[in-house]
Amino acid sequence: MFPGVPLNQSFRMLLHEVKDSRSEKEFLGVSIKCNENNPNWIRPLDRDIQSIFDPAKNNLFKTGAAIRWILKDDQGHMLGRIAAFVNKKYKNKGDNLPVGGIGFFDCIDDPRSAALLFDGAREWLSSKGMRAMDGPINFGERDKWWGLLTDGFQPPIYGMNYNPPYYQNLFEQYGFKVFYNQICWSLPVADSNNQLSAKFYEVHKRFENDPDFKATYLRKKDFRKIATDFCKVYNKAWSKHEGNKELSEAVALKMFEKMKPVMDENLVWFVYYKNEPVATWISIPDINAIIKRLNGQFNLWSKLKFLYYKNTGICSRFVGIVFGIVPQFQGTGVDYFMIVEAEKVIKSVGQYKETELMWQGDFNPKMLNISRNLGAEQSRNLITYRYLFDRDLPFERHPILS
Repeated sequence: MFPGVPLNQSFRMLLHEVKDSRSEKEFLGVSIKCNENNPNWIRPLDRDIQSIFDPAKNNLFKTGAAIRWILKDDQGHMLGRIAAFVNKKYKNKGDNLPVGGIGFFDCIDDPRSAALLFDGAREWLSSKGMRAMDGPINFGERDKWWGLLTDGFQPPIYGMNYNPPYYQNLFEQYGFKVFYNQICWSLPVADSNNQLSAKFYEVHKRFENDPDFKATYLRKKDFRKIATDFCKVYNKAWSKHEGNKELSEAVALKMFEKMKPVMDENLVWFVYYKNEPVATWISIPDINAIIKRLNGQFNLWSKLKFLYYKNTGICSRFVGIVFGIVPQFQGTGVDYFMIVEAEKVIKSVGQYKETELMWQGDFNPKMLNISRNLGAEQSRNLITYRYLFDRDLPFERHPILS
């Protein structure tokens, strides 16, 4: 379907669709080849990538489709890889045309090789009725494998894309434009030598003696309550953003069940007003400190190693993955109240030295201001790019959320 493009008289490049276990192994191998010489790269677990393309494990296949290719020369050398997918649930605020996705892109430092990968994805997506493609994104949730790293090439957190710096040129030379930036923040965990700003403690005093407000972390055994309360906050705070739909308790419960093996109950926080949840801050330990020791495997021996390292306290960083306040309590200071209460507990545990706040879109100034007010410093930048198939259409960035 997609003919090889001659580089010169000595060899050609061809796209090969991933169709069996052998080509799936090669698909994983391309990423290793492109990143293995970078000491900060951490090889993801093979199963984490494979499950995305397994219809038995990814429900998006019920209404969507995905395809993968490997780019090789005529000598069989692997030059790159890419995945393309159609997800009917994928929609950004302001989108007025059908948009497909690309992801899991890796390539040698050659714009011609990258162009063939992008061309293949564009043609396939166009055949599915798409008129644009965003990438690199995930055929799944936005908390994993989303965005191209362009700044902050330190070791990645779990589930985060990591790529060589030259990938940015490959995307932009092809014609991709920045749809939005994904900003990550780093903050040392407060201790006797590193406190939050005085404003946090001042605001905290307004709530600590008010019996209508309570900030608490939830125990793992209370999974159903966590799911129920999270749904209440989510459906008020986020369900209207970026085309998100209301979250059911069953889906939330399944999500937290998946998190349970790595969850630290000291990092799951809610604020209640008259026993109703009005704010939440959910973090998990960054298990990449363990993953980097497993070489992509998760067999029985790897699982034993995982449990061993998990119990040694090797994970000294935690990652904030969800932070939300229901609209009527935004700007009241309940977030400061929650953070100070969480600080007391996390500081007493003593395991964590740093927290990283999961990416926040530059289209969400309120969320960015919360991170700045925390005293956090920008630690990374990733980019979600967009490519319009009709090159005459005006390009518009993601709209700013009010």
